[in-house]
This record gives sequence, C-alpha cells and structure tokens, in this order.
Amino acid sequence: MKLATLVAAACLLTLPGAVKAEPQLKLNEQGYFEAPGLNVTVFADIYPDGHQTGVTVIQHGERVAANGDLRLEPSPGQWSPMPAGDGTAVVDAASGTVTQALRYPDESKNRKGFNPIEYPDLAFSYRVGVTPMEGHAFKVTVDLDEPLPADWEGKVGFNFELFPTDLFGKSWLMDGASGIFPRQANGPIKEVHGQPISAPMAEGKTLVVAPESDLQRLKIESLTGRIELLDGRGNMNNGWYVVREITRPGATQGAVSWVITPHVDPGWRYAPVVQVSQVGYRPHQVKTVVIEQDKRDLRADPLVLYRLTEAGPREAARFTPKPWGKFLRYHYLTADLSAVTEPGMYELAYRGSRTHAFRIADDVYDRGVWQPTLEYFLPAQMCHMKVVENYRTWHGLDHQDDARMAQVGVHFDGYDQGPDTLSRYKPGDRVPGLNAGGWHDAGDYDLRVESQMGTIWLLAKMVEEFGLDYDATTIDQSRKETHIHRPDGVNDAVQQIEHGLLSVLGGYKALGRTYRGIIVPTLEQYTLLGDPATHTDGLNHDPALKPGARTATTSSVPDDRWVFTEDNPDRELNTAAGLATAARVLRASNPAMAAEALDAAVDLYRQAIDRAKNVGAKVSALSQLARSTEEPAYVARLVAMKPEIVANIDKTGASLAQALPLIDDAAFLDEVDAAVKAYQARLADEATRTPYRVPYVPYIWGAGWDIQKFGVDQYFFRKGWPQHTPATLQMEALNFVLGVHPGNRTESFASGVGAHSATVAYGTNRADWSYIPGGVISGTALIRPDLPELKVWPYFWQQREYVIGGGAENFMFLALAAAQREAE
Repeated sequence: MKLATLVAAACLLTLPGAVKAEPQLKLNEQGYFEAPGLNVTVFADIYPDGHQTGVTVIQHGERVAANGDLRLEPSPGQWSPMPAGDGTAVVDAASGTVTQALRYPDESKNRKGFNPIEYPDLAFSYRVGVTPMEGHAFKVTVDLDEPLPADWEGKVGFNFELFPTDLFGKSWLMDGASGIFPRQANGPIKEVHGQPISAPMAEGKTLVVAPESDLQRLKIESLTGRIELLDGRGNMNNGWYVVREITRPGATQGAVSWVITPHVDPGWRYAPVVQVSQVGYRPHQVKTVVIEQDKRDLRADPLVLYRLTEAGPREAARFTPKPWGKFLRYHYLTADLSAVTEPGMYELAYRGSRTHAFRIADDVYDRGVWQPTLEYFLPAQMCHMKVVENYRTWHGLDHQDDARMAQVGVHFDGYDQGPDTLSRYKPGDRVPGLNAGGWHDAGDYDLRVESQMGTIWLLAKMVEEFGLDYDATTIDQSRKETHIHRPDGVNDAVQQIEHGLLSVLGGYKALGRTYRGIIVPTLEQYTLLGDPATHTDGLNHDPALKPGARTATTSSVPDDRWVFTEDNPDRELNTAAGLATAARVLRASNPAMAAEALDAAVDLYRQAIDRAKNVGAKVSALSQLARSTEEPAYVARLVAMKPEIVANIDKTGASLAQALPLIDDAAFLDEVDAAVKAYQARLADEATRTPYRVPYVPYIWGAGWDIQKFGVDQYFFRKGWPQHTPATLQMEALNFVLGVHPGNRTESFASGVGAHSATVAYGTNRADWSYIPGGVISGTALIRPDLPELKVWPYFWQQREYVIGGGAENFMFLALAAAQREAE
C-alpha cells in the first residue's frame, strides 16, 4: 500500500463515525471475559485473603494479576480490612460492562468470626466496573456512591497486584523510568499512613510490565491520576507487587479509571500436559495416564512409551489416547498403560515433549516414598524438642514456658476462649504438664488437639495394619533431643506416638479434659518465620517481676503460649478413638502409657457420648473402644445405632469396618452391607465425572488432603467389604497426590518424593523458599471459576501448606497400603 493510502486510512479512523476495532474480549458462559490467550474475571473468586478476588488477569494460561479492588492500605496483609461484595456482579448488555458493588466494612469479619479483622471507623460503598475496549484492552472504573470523608482522602486507593515469582528479573517501564522486578524487597523504607513500606519503585501515568516478554507484557494506563509501583513484600513477606492509584479527592464517578492492555499472541495454545505418577507403578497396578490440552485442541496424537536402557531410551509401546472430554477449562485424553508390566525405568513422549522418568517395579513404594514423612517431616515438626540432622539444626529446644490459660475472647487464629475455662485454672494461670510432646501444625506452630490426635491415630493404624517398624531416628525425651538419621534401636513410629501422647495426656491430666489448642498470644509471634525456639524466651512469665527482670526459670515477658479449652463432645469422641487405638499399639512396649491412654479414652467417651451429635465421631469411638476393651457394651451400642449408621454410611463405614469382626448380628450386617454396596456404586459413578477417576470437586484450597483422606477411608471400606470395594479409588487417590492432577505443574505434592516434587512449600521454613522432605502440600487449587493453579510461591497456604494430622500422615498411610502385595 502506498504512503498516501496509509495516511488516508489513518485519517478515516479519526473521523466521526469511523469504525473502531472490535473488542476481542467476550463474556463467556462461565461469566468472565475471554479471548484466545486471555481471560479477565471480575470478582469471580471469593478469597481475598489468599490473593484470589477482584479484577484478575489470566494471560496465556497463567494468572498474572489479581485482587484489583479498593483497599485502605498501600500494601494490605492477611488481617487488613477488606470489602464485602453486595451480591453478584451485574452485566450491562449494551456496554458489555461487568460491575461489582462493594462496601466497607465487612460486618461478618469486623472484630468477629473465625479470623476477626479490626476495621477503622469508616463506612462507604462503591462499584468496580470492567468494560472491554479495542483489541485486548479493558477499562477499569471505580465509582463511589458518596465522596470519602475528608480525613480519608489520600488514603484509599485502587490496588492491582502482580504475581511476583514469574516477574523476578523481568523489567518494567514507567514514563521514561525503568527497572527490574527484584527477587527480594529492597529499601528505602518509608512510612505511609502509619504503615512502613518500601518506597515506590516508580510513579507515573503508564506502566509497562515485562516489555521483553510477548507472553507477559502488560500495559496499565491511568486516565485519572498517577499510579505507583510498590513492592508489597516490604512490609508483608507474602505480599505481591502492587500497582496503586489514590482515589481522586471529592470524586464519586470515575474516582479511579484505568485502561489495562495485556499483550496476547492470538495463535497461542495451552501446551499439552502429560500427567503420570512421579514415583511410578507396581507391575500389575492400573496405570492411567491423563493428558490435559487446550479446550480447542481435540487432536489425539500417539503417546510413545520409552524404556530407558544402557544405550538410551528405546521405544517400548505406542498408545492412542482416548478422548475423555471437557473438565474445568481443558480438554482431556486418557491412556491405559496397565498392560505394561515389565520392571524398569520408563518415560513418555507426546508431540515431541518427554515426561520425567518413572519406574515400574514390585518394590516401587518400598523406599523413599513414605519414609521421608517419618524420617524428616514428623521429627522437624516435633514441639518441645531440639531437632538435629547431622550438621543441620532444624530447630532448637522450644516452648519450655508452655502454657498459660488463655484470656477470654476470640483469638486472631480462630480460637475462642469462653468465660468458663472448664477447669480449675483462671485466665493467665500457669497450666502445668504442657511443655512436652506434640507437633507444630505445619505453618503456624500451634498444637490443635485434632491435629495431634489425627497424627497419633494414623501412626497407630500404620503400625497395626502394616506392621510398620522403622528406625532411622534417635528420640531422647530425657534430653529433649531428636537426631535425624541416627537410629536408636526403637521403632520411630512408636516413639512418635508416645511423643504426641505426652502433649494430649499432659493436657488431660492438668485440665481434666483435652485442650482445644495451644498457640502464641500475639500476631507478631504468630507470623514468625524462623526457629520456633525464638518464639518465646522459654521462661515462665511472672507478672510480679519488674519489666526486663528475669530469674533462672521466670521472666517478666508475657510471651508464653496460651492454652484454650472448649466443650466439644464430637471432638472428644474422636480423641477417645485415637487414644484407644494408641493404647493397643503401646501395650507391649509401654504398658503404663497404654493404660493411661485407654483410661482417658474411656473417661472422655463417658462424658461425651450422650451429648455428641456427629454420628461419625460416635461410631469411631465405639469401634476403637470395642476393639481395645473387648467389652460387649460398646458393640451393643454400635448395633443399636443401625439406622444412623446405614443412613450415613459415607461417614461411618470406614470406622465401622474396623469393628466388623466383633459384630455377629446378621440383620445389622446385611443392612450395612447393602448400604456399602450402594455407596460404592455411587462413588464409582462420581469418579467417572473427572478424568482423574476419583470424586473431585475443587473449591478453593487444593484438594490433595481431602482426596488422601478419601483414599484412606477407601482402604478400610475395602478391608471390611472387599466384595463391593475395588482398590481402584484408593490407588488413584495416591496417584493424584503423586502427580496425576490438574494443571501444568505435575509435581508430587509430597516434598522430596518422586522425580519432581513440591520443593517450595508453606512450612516453617517457607521464608527460605525451601521444603521439608515428607511434608505434603495442599496441592493444586481452583481459581474460580475454572483455572487449576499450583504456583511456585511459598506463601500460598491454599496451595502449598503442610499440615499435621492429615496431609503427610494420610499420604504415608496410602503409600504403605500401596506397598502391600495384595493392594492390586
């Protein structure tokens, strides 16, 4: 085209009525804006605490920005005030605008609820609207219903958060200035409205993010003021980069208005992801490989299996994947490799990309799979101990000043101490016997009774079911020292059970009941990222001492952890079940502790059984007590609960299975059998609704923990009713954790287990971007409505948190179960 023609065409575009380029972003059936390679959601998510809400951008399959909303602080944290949404977003058909109405404060969180937040004396309402523009651009507009109070002018601003990890080392441009997104937050530090934050990296009208990357480039232009580029990690370790503009003084309409233009490659397609166990398979195990593709990509190409030999990879077989269909936002294929039984190392190739190497062998689960949980994770989580591994000290001797009775009220982590402490201790009194035993709940250092008992119960069942007898650790309670990889001739699982009981039984003896939990009193202590030995000074607090004074055993510092109590019959019954199980396991090696545990179990059962409402807790306690005491009364009460048990077989069956040999009532057994048969048929049907062959309904948090728990339950269903319960669901639950799960990160959720695993995790060492072998993360989360996500970011508790009392121990149980030759 000649230059004159180009100029004429350009002039036409500026004339009144000239046709402009159509917006590429269209509202789809899921309720968000979509174009090839780009999605924009508007308050589709419900988890601002976890950086999941507000205006959100998903660019070339990756969530790059989120939490676009009005905030009261430049760099908000977990307990910062956040708005409440007024109903669902509204779509204007004429303009294509999606608008969400919001308000401050959120009354459901204002100084109440599970995690209470302290809001300032400020109430206002507003709307955030998103309108598609030319090409892939969209406009964000903030309208206030009334002007902000004068004393809040210059404080409230629109924040838009950029996910950090993918930007480390990438560049930014702003109005002639430029720089690099830093790996860590850097100074200088300044105070803004009483909050110390990193000084802005830049200020201006237009920001370009990652100009060097076609898949990440993003332009943000303000139409109403100046924007700042902040590093939110300057005051919050888990903060993101923040783009922020203060609302215009006195404004209502257009208090903030931006145009955001993500660069998009129109030919981009989500690259196929082949999902296969990071550990491998037993020879005769079902081996289902899942392939995840772009929803527009319906092609099924050959899946090639290579056997690894001394001369390199050699083709062993070819498979034609079968279409499964759409799930979440992807198209799925599956391939059945069950016919491959020859032991060896293998890898798969699909469209030129290779998977990790995996093993097929009869002993594939026998080493380096469940062992790291017992060798590393449980020792590293041990409270009231010094934990050492050769040259490394995992943590020093901690919390020797445990514990004082909690003050009345709601704690910031959800504990709630009523005015009646349910004991002889008053708030602030020292409660003896709590400075021994227990495990730190993985990210928070607290001891919840259900976490302690869940770990005790699962370890006891592994000893009982699989004969678990493994010694790689020295645990010396007299010296309060644990040495990893120093065997002491005693079963580590038994020693860990004893360690947990020291805490639970210590609380029972002191309080006459179980504690609810033990946790630090201040938020400053709670957010500690480091050695728990520095959590407190280890000296009992004496309020009579002058500030700064101390003796050999006491100090004036009120840093001692608080112990909370509660009246919760359901939880007491679950505790009783765990204590009764532990008592059986310890009878031979520690008869005194076994007797103490069983006595406590019987007492807790007597106090709780007639007041409890949870049928699962009732059946669990009755089943374990029946086995431990061999008293017919427990069996009789179980049989009398037949209608409740049958009606709730999904909640009662796994526990009941363990007591079946004690029950000889034919009518009871027949009705339960029929209920189990129907339940298993329903599960088999639900499992067909996802390509992962397990019942899987993602919500917010990664579903790994729940799926593992489901797998353990399936083990017991199979033990009780093998005629109705195949091993398939149990084994697929394990495979899900080991890498056969949604999303483009196929790592094993079990840290240090398999070819690729979660080596960045939300554990006690998360600030080091590190991991604890044998810890199991929560796993791939759901970004609403349909994006599975597993980011490399150690501060995402909903994706990468470890937990005590379920995650790691359920995984260990499943791996041990898979190692049994009859598992196939």
